[in-house]
Amino acid sequence: MNKPAQGVSDPLDPSNFTRTESHPTVCALRALNVLYARVWHRLDVTSPCSLPRSGAAILVCNHTSGLDPSLLQSVCPRLIRWMMAKEFYDARGAGWIYRAIGAIPVARSGRDMAATRVAMRALSNGHVLGVFPEGRIAPSHDLMPFQAGVALLAIKSGAAVYPVRLDGTQRGPSMRRALIGRQRAVIGFGPEIQFDRASTTRDNLDRTTQAIQQAVEQIILRRQE
Repeated sequence: MNKPAQGVSDPLDPSNFTRTESHPTVCALRALNVLYARVWHRLDVTSPCSLPRSGAAILVCNHTSGLDPSLLQSVCPRLIRWMMAKEFYDARGAGWIYRAIGAIPVARSGRDMAATRVAMRALSNGHVLGVFPEGRIAPSHDLMPFQAGVALLAIKSGAAVYPVRLDGTQRGPSMRRALIGRQRAVIGFGPEIQFDRASTTRDNLDRTTQAIQQAVEQIILRRQE
C-alpha cells in the first residue's frame, strides 16, 4: 500500500483535514494544475464557479474523462476533495498526488461505507467534496443515471449542492491520450440546488437524486467552434 509523501498529511486521517488545503505541497500542485489545465489544454468557462467562499459544499458533475478533475479544479478557487475509484488512488507514480490533495478512495465493488464516513467528515469540517454521480465515464453526451449516494450525503450532511457540467474533445480518447494530448473543453456552473432535506426515505432519495441530475442536465454549454 502506498504511503503519503513525506510532509503531506494523510487525507484519510480526520485530524489532518484542516491542514491539507494550505500545505505548501498542495499550493504548488494547484498552481501547476492551473498551468496544465488552462495553458496546455484550452478551457472555456461559460458561467463562473458558484461555490461559496467558505463552508461545506458538494460539487456534482457529469463524467467525460480522466481529465475532468484537473479541469474543474483549475477554475475553482477552493480545493476540491474528489471521491475517486480506489484503483486510481493507489496508482503507482500518481497516488501521492491524490493523497496530497485529500482525494477519497472509493471501492467500486459495492457500497463503501468507509469512504462515506470520510466524505461526511470532510463536509463536517467545511470542505468541498467533488462527486461524479454517474459512477463512471459516460460513453455518450447523454448523462447516465445518477447514483443515490450523493443525495444521501447531501441530506445527512446538510451541505449545499452545486451542479457543474462539462464536455469537450477529452471525451472518447483513452485516459493517456486525454491527459497528454491537447484538449479543448467547455465548463458551465449552476446555482445551488434546492431539494427536500426532511428525510432519507427511498422515495425522497430518489426525488433528490433526480433533482440533482436535472440541475446538471439543464446547464447549457456553448458548443466549441
